[in-house]
Amino acid sequence: MKKILLFIITLFILTTSKAQDQAGWYNRDIKKNEISINPLNIVAFGVLDIGYERVLTNNTTVGFDIFYRRPDSRDDDDINDDDDFNSDDVFDKEIAFTTKFKYFFGERIARGFYVEAFGMFSSGENEKYNDIYNDNGDFINSTNEFKEFTDFAIGFGVGGKFVSRNGFLLDLGFGLGRNLFDTNSPTIIARPTIYLGYRF
Repeated sequence: MKKILLFIITLFILTTSKAQDQAGWYNRDIKKNEISINPLNIVAFGVLDIGYERVLTNNTTVGFDIFYRRPDSRDDDDINDDDDFNSDDVFDKEIAFTTKFKYFFGERIARGFYVEAFGMFSSGENEKYNDIYNDNGDFINSTNEFKEFTDFAIGFGVGGKFVSRNGFLLDLGFGLGRNLFDTNSPTIIARPTIYLGYRF
């Protein structure tokens, strides 16, 4: 009985101490989960681009992003019409799942300047150019065609995360990666990020 009572008192003291330590903290320093969305991709390109991050330590987070866009029609009339915007001209990928690990510099809790490592599984269509030569090796013409691909890339990036006291955040970053397996995929990928979100 005495051991149980001692355990309860100890647990109460630890819980009370932690609550007192966090009494002067803001939500951004206590909460560990983040959800975010890329407003530029949604508004400008009609692309769903959402993310989740989990604060592991004061300097590290881990998370994932989900990217999805509906491929545009590639009819000749659409290609020749300069007035029609085609999201295929901006994105090769149609769907992507990206995992990411961030390391933050400084004493602030998972905010400020960071470096990032990421892995991206993606699928889509990539435009490939083919040169045509005659039997003498002279260049005749070049053609282009769209090839479907599914690939995995690894890369690195840098950025900055700004979090308000009540948890609203802005995450700006840029990364470069390299696809590893499919010859039809783009060799180098660029990963600009503009996320608005909330830490809860």
